[in-house]
Amino acid sequence: MDHSDHVDLSEQLIQSVHKVLQLDPDSINDPLDELSNKFNPVDVLNQLFPDEASLTQLEAVQGRLAEDERLLQQEIDTLEEELRRDQDPNRIQLIQEMISDILGQMSRIREKASESEAVVRNITKDIQNLDLAKRNLTTSMTTLKRLQMLANALTQLEDQVREKRYSEVAQTLAAVKEISAAFKSYTSVPYIARLWKRIQQVTGQVRSQVDSEFEVFYLQDPAKQTRASQITDACAVVDVLGLDVRTQLIERYVAIELKEYRRIFRANDEAGHLDNISRRFAWFRRLLTSHETETGRVFPVEWQVGWWLFTKFVAITRDDLSTLLSKAGPLLTLKLLLETLQQTTEFESAMSKKWATPLDEILSAASSPAAPVQPMSSAFEPHLGIFVEAQDKQVELFVRPRALADMLAPHRNPKSRGSLETVTRPSTASSTPRVSLSADDREEPTHIVMPSSTELFYFYAQSLEQCAKLSTGQALFDLYGIQKKWLKIYAEDILLPALRRSNMPTRKSLDTHFDAAELRRTCLVVNTADYCQRTASELEDRIKEKLAERFKEKVTLQTERDLFMSVISGAINCQLRELETACEGAFAALSRVNWSMTSQVSGHSAYVDDLVKVIELVVDQIKHLVEQKKFVRNFLDKACSLILTRFTNALVKSRPLREIGAEQLLIDLGVVKSCLLKLPGEALSTSGYTRSLTKITTRLEALLKVIVTPVDPPEGFILNYTLLIGDASFSNFQKILDLKGTPKLEQNSLLDTFVTIASTKTELNGTSFLSSLDMDPPPTVTFGSPAASRVALPLVMTPSGGSDGSLGVLNSPPSSGPPTGLSTEGTAGKGSEPGQKREVFSDIRRFVSFGLRRDTQPT
Repeated sequence: MDHSDHVDLSEQLIQSVHKVLQLDPDSINDPLDELSNKFNPVDVLNQLFPDEASLTQLEAVQGRLAEDERLLQQEIDTLEEELRRDQDPNRIQLIQEMISDILGQMSRIREKASESEAVVRNITKDIQNLDLAKRNLTTSMTTLKRLQMLANALTQLEDQVREKRYSEVAQTLAAVKEISAAFKSYTSVPYIARLWKRIQQVTGQVRSQVDSEFEVFYLQDPAKQTRASQITDACAVVDVLGLDVRTQLIERYVAIELKEYRRIFRANDEAGHLDNISRRFAWFRRLLTSHETETGRVFPVEWQVGWWLFTKFVAITRDDLSTLLSKAGPLLTLKLLLETLQQTTEFESAMSKKWATPLDEILSAASSPAAPVQPMSSAFEPHLGIFVEAQDKQVELFVRPRALADMLAPHRNPKSRGSLETVTRPSTASSTPRVSLSADDREEPTHIVMPSSTELFYFYAQSLEQCAKLSTGQALFDLYGIQKKWLKIYAEDILLPALRRSNMPTRKSLDTHFDAAELRRTCLVVNTADYCQRTASELEDRIKEKLAERFKEKVTLQTERDLFMSVISGAINCQLRELETACEGAFAALSRVNWSMTSQVSGHSAYVDDLVKVIELVVDQIKHLVEQKKFVRNFLDKACSLILTRFTNALVKSRPLREIGAEQLLIDLGVVKSCLLKLPGEALSTSGYTRSLTKITTRLEALLKVIVTPVDPPEGFILNYTLLIGDASFSNFQKILDLKGTPKLEQNSLLDTFVTIASTKTELNGTSFLSSLDMDPPPTVTFGSPAASRVALPLVMTPSGGSDGSLGVLNSPPSSGPPTGLSTEGTAGKGSEPGQKREVFSDIRRFVSFGLRRDTQPT
């Protein structure tokens, strides 16, 4: 039988059948008795008829099944009869009536419960009244007992006050005040009102008596000596009377002690002048010593009477100093101001150290919160402009002559070098070894950065520390303004003018020697400007660290750092200009070659040797003289673009090239490419530089390979053009013909054929790198003047297609990422390390258009 024909029975139905048939699942012998969800009739049949011989029992099995069916039908009939009997309407009505009767009984029980609750409430009412009476009685007894205690304590207090037993008065008065607080709400009771009045009178008497005791003690009348122990006990009474009484007594004591100080050090007397301020502090030290060893010993330590003396002394002295400084006006000298301020701050620091407590905490603890006492040194704040002005004049006297001496140092006679020519290496610079620029200059040492820059920031640090000790408010903020101003002046009036060319004879076109002093000066400017912009960031952080909170948001040296970066841009332009000048002879020789006369190719041309030699010489000097290698990488990017642009310009000028000439230029280009690939060396080489250089030279090679191809047959020449150049531009194809030197008559035929063939090649572009090729290039690449812009000096060429070169695609290799390697560590840092990637500018391209690569290589 098919196993899929089994019957699925519900579990409930199976249980019902089991119950009706009274089957025991644990003792099943008949497979038909085992009914479940997994019942499979096929398995049962296979069990009843396991083989063919068992089929003889078929009639017996059928008979048994018929008997089971009869019994089941009988059971079903019995159950149906029972169901009909249970569903009798009369029986259901009876059940409903029984339910209604139960609900009525529950209602009557609820009513009885309410009545019982009322009875219980009446029974316990008297008990509740008794509980309330007990509580009231207990309260009354407690109150009467306290009232008796208060009356007794008040009587004792009156006796103790009369006998001046202050140690006992302090305890009793504290008890009276504590007990009387509970009767404040009962003052409407006549007896308590009278008692309350007695308390006020006794308290007033105690206060008056204590005031008299302290007054006698303060004045120290020899005829009426007051015992110190009595005053000590009286201090305990004062603590009970309240903080206002204590404050009043301390202020009275302080006023009496400082009365002599006011008389001696009046502002119009000689002792009160600014130059005698040390006498004020000496007088107070003697007073404080006398207080601590004699009079002040009677006061409790927690009263801090010494703090009160000092605070009042500070308030009086500060007012006198403000008056004296205002009267001095223009006669106030910087020396007197600094000496007086130094003595004042030293005295305040000594007092703070004596009590091991900050000065502000001492002054606030011993003065009114509504009118806190300011330190004496704050009186100098409005007059510190004299110090700031002096710093301004001192920086001016230092920066200009010193910076001028630094700039003249490379041009001095080696035999008369001064001390300024000593090598100056800031601690943030790298440890690149120094080499001379030429054989003539090997005896002359070179600077890494201008000594004036390192000494300028050293002077900044000193003046910052000195001013921070004097004031962290307006004066320090004004000093920040002075330092900000002179950073701008140093960049604009010292570094930028150093990039201007000096008047010198014009070099001959074949002269391949570069100006060593000019190159050395530009490298010095790059190092100095980089050092300044990094150290300026640290200076900004130090100023913010010391400056008061309200000024911190106004402090920024971002503009000055941007200006130093623009100086670096101008210096790199000058280096490129020097490189172009050095290569001028080689490119002039290339542009004058008559390729029509060239009959064969025999190695690279002679001008290539001169070109490679001068390129390697200039780049080698810059690699050794520039400290931060990210600037060397940037120079190499621009130098690569410059060389290939000038090579393209000279190539265009030397047309017609002819096939042999183009083949010779391919060889020359390969030598130049090999030279440019080796320029960075292993330390500075990047995949981006190599990839960009290869891309540019590949396009130049494609241009020359098209020119090398013969024009006959025309279809082959044009097909080679479309494969190598990849455009359908009529004007670009004509540029190739002009460079190749194809006669005009042949050009017309070739152009017609080109238009016909190009029209069938829809996959060709409309433009290519030849679209920006200038067939009448300028003699030189235009450089931005270092003095032309104070913010962003123009570059040799832009990083997009709109360059000044004759072939727009031959621009500088693109930067490999934003400049993140510019460390802002100052003179105490470790230089620009790979792990120290601190952003100097939020948008570097906005300020320095030449774009620095990500400094991923160790410098």
